[in-house]
Amino acid sequence: MEPQENELPEPVDGDEPSADDDSSAGPVEAVEAVASAAGDAVATAAQDIGGFIRSQRVAAEVSLRQLAERAGVSNPYLSQIERGLRKPSADVLAQIAKGLRLSAEVLYVRAGILEERPASPVRDALLADDSISERQKQMLLEIYESFRRENIDAKE
Repeated sequence: MEPQENELPEPVDGDEPSADDDSSAGPVEAVEAVASAAGDAVATAAQDIGGFIRSQRVAAEVSLRQLAERAGVSNPYLSQIERGLRKPSADVLAQIAKGLRLSAEVLYVRAGILEERPASPVRDALLADDSISERQKQMLLEIYESFRRENIDAKE
């Protein structure tokens, strides 16, 4: 009997699919594999950002309790973030960045929320300026980037 258009032929004796044969995986298995890979990526990102936050906190000589208080989050929640058990939202990352006196953008890039931009002395100077707020920094960076794009477009 010939296989229908969407049917796979039946294996012949001795022609069993091997463990390496991906064609035997059905759509459910494929979705499960993608979901598993995505879950692994999220867990890795959570561990990466948590480890980075911990290293920045230790370098700043700030206790977990002090950072939790500065950031306005609970001590257990911050501990879970640092251990990679929880993935913080962008808002929580901004609060933690403020508590560590870091740019929120640094944490967003580490967490995979933003893509890393090429280095720029102007951008670095803006991000390092403690006399302006995070919101003001972001607004200035957006204006600066729009001018750069405009000038690049004018050259073309």
